[in-house]
Amino acid sequence: MPPSTPVKRKRGEGQWKLGHREPLNPNERTKKDDNGLNVRARIENVYAKRGFDSIDPADLRGRFRWWGLYTQRKPGIDGGRTAALEPEELDDSYFMLRVRLDGGALTTEQLLALGEISQTYARDTADVTDRQNIQYHWIRVEDMPAIWQRLESLGMQTTEACGDTPRVVLGSPVAGISRDEELDPTPAIDEIVRRYVGDLAYSNLPRKFKTAISWQQDVAHEVNDVSFVGVVHPEHGPGFDVWVGGGLSTNPKIAQRLGAWVPLDEIPDVWCGIVSVFRDYGYRRLRHRARIKFLVADWGAAEFRRVLEEEYLGRTLVDGPAPEVPERPIDHVGVHTQTDGLRYVGVAPASGRVSGTTLIALAKAAETAGSRRVRLTAQQKIVVLDVPEENVAALVDELDGLGLQSNPSPWRRATMACTGIEYCKLAIVETKERAIRLVDELEKRLADVVPDVPISIHLNGCPNSCARTQVADIGLKGQIVTDAEGNQVEGFQVHLGGGLGLDSGFGRKLRGLKVTSADLGDYVDRVVRRFAAQREPGERFAQWVTRAAEDDLK
Repeated sequence: MPPSTPVKRKRGEGQWKLGHREPLNPNERTKKDDNGLNVRARIENVYAKRGFDSIDPADLRGRFRWWGLYTQRKPGIDGGRTAALEPEELDDSYFMLRVRLDGGALTTEQLLALGEISQTYARDTADVTDRQNIQYHWIRVEDMPAIWQRLESLGMQTTEACGDTPRVVLGSPVAGISRDEELDPTPAIDEIVRRYVGDLAYSNLPRKFKTAISWQQDVAHEVNDVSFVGVVHPEHGPGFDVWVGGGLSTNPKIAQRLGAWVPLDEIPDVWCGIVSVFRDYGYRRLRHRARIKFLVADWGAAEFRRVLEEEYLGRTLVDGPAPEVPERPIDHVGVHTQTDGLRYVGVAPASGRVSGTTLIALAKAAETAGSRRVRLTAQQKIVVLDVPEENVAALVDELDGLGLQSNPSPWRRATMACTGIEYCKLAIVETKERAIRLVDELEKRLADVVPDVPISIHLNGCPNSCARTQVADIGLKGQIVTDAEGNQVEGFQVHLGGGLGLDSGFGRKLRGLKVTSADLGDYVDRVVRRFAAQREPGERFAQWVTRAAEDDLK
C-alpha cells in the first residue's frame, strides 16, 4: 500500500475564542506584556520627568498610541527612504497627539482651550482630521501631564485615540438640530464612550476598531468597522440599520449590512456585542489581516449575525429595511436652518489644515455670533451651530477672513488630504500642503468649469488610505514615480471613480496611471475637462469613469 499522505493542518489565526492565546507577532506580545492603557502612569511619573531618551521602545512605538501619541517623522528624510529605514531611524523626539472628540462635538470653551494648547505646546499646529479629531504636532513628552490636565478639566480626552482599541465614534455634526433627522443618536454615542472607552476588557483588540453612528449618511458608514445608520422600520418606527466590516487601506472592503434594525437605546449593547466578537474571533496572527473586515469577509454577514445573536446578545435582532441612499454626498458646508429656526454655518478649511490661532479666533467669532457649540465633520470641515439669523452675515465674513469659507469653490469643498511626509513616518510624499496648492491652482485653471455635482479629490501619502483615496472621484495614493527626464520624484498612483452613497465602491485603477506631484494640476485639469465635454445629462463623475475610454482618463 502506498504511504498515506499527511493531512495538512490549517494554521491558526490567533483567535482567542478558539484557544489561540499565545501571541503570534511582536505587537501581540507587547500587548500581552502590558496593556497599553497602563503606560499613562509611566508617562506622567517617569518619561515626563526624565525626557524622551528615557522612554522604553515598546512603550514608544506601541503603548503610547493608546493615549493618542505617535512619534512624528524626523525632518529631512525623503519619501524614497521610508520603507528602507528602521522605526528608530524615522523617529523624531516629538509627537503627534490626537484628541478624540466623539461625534466631533465641542463647546466654544473647549475649542478655545484646544487653540491655546496648540499655541503653548504644539507650535501653533492643528489639523481637523476626517475622523473628527484635532491633531497636533511638535508635542514633547514632558508637556503631556499639563496637556492632559487641561483637556480633561474640560471633558476632553486622548484615551484610545489610537492603538488596537475602539477609536473615536463618528457622528453627524448636525445631530439633534437637523431638519433631515428623525432620531438623534447622540445619547448612544455618549453611552458607548461612558461605558467602554478606557475599559480594560475592550482595550486589547486585534487591531483598530472604527465606529460611525448617524441618522444621516454623512460619516462614511460604508468604510467603518461598525456603523449604525438611521432608517424607519415599517412596524417599529425610527431606529438604526447595522453595518459591519468596512475598511480601506491595501485591501479595501465595503461594509455589509447585517439586515438588523436596532432601536436607539439598544445601540450600546449591540455595539458591545460586535466589538466583543471582534476581540474574541478576530485574527491576531498577521497584522495585515487583523481588521474585522477580514473576519466578516470570511464568515459572511449571516454567520456574523448568528454568532453575535447566539453567543453575545442571547437574543434575535429584529430584521429591518435598508436605508435610502441620498442623491448627493452630505458635507454640511454652507448656511442651513436648524429645527429650532436658528442657523448652522459649515465652513471648509484648506484640507483640514488650521492652527491654534485659527481655533481661538473661531471660538471667539462663534461666541460673538451667539453660538456656544461647534462640530467637526468627517470631511475635515467645521460647523458652527445655533447662530441667530441676524448674526449669520457677520459671522460668515469673519470666518472667511480666517480662511474658513462657507461658500468655497467645488475644489476646496471636496478636497481632503492626510498628514503626509511633513510629519508622518509612513508617508512617501507631501500631501497636506500639496492639496492646498492644488486647490489654489484648480480655482484659477478651472474657473470656467463649475460642476453641478461634486468631484472629490483625496490625497494620501502612503497606501493606508487615511484620506479615503479609494472612495474619491479622484483618489491619489502617494508613491515615488519616474518623471519625463527619468528622475525619481514624488508622485501619485491614480484611482478614479470611487465613491460612497450612490457610487459606493472603489472605482477604476488603470494600470500604470501615475502622475508626478508637479504635474498634478495639469492632470486634474485635463480629466475634469474631458468629463465636462463628454458628460451626459445628470451624470456623476464616477458614472462617467466607468464608461470612459482609457485614453480619456490619462
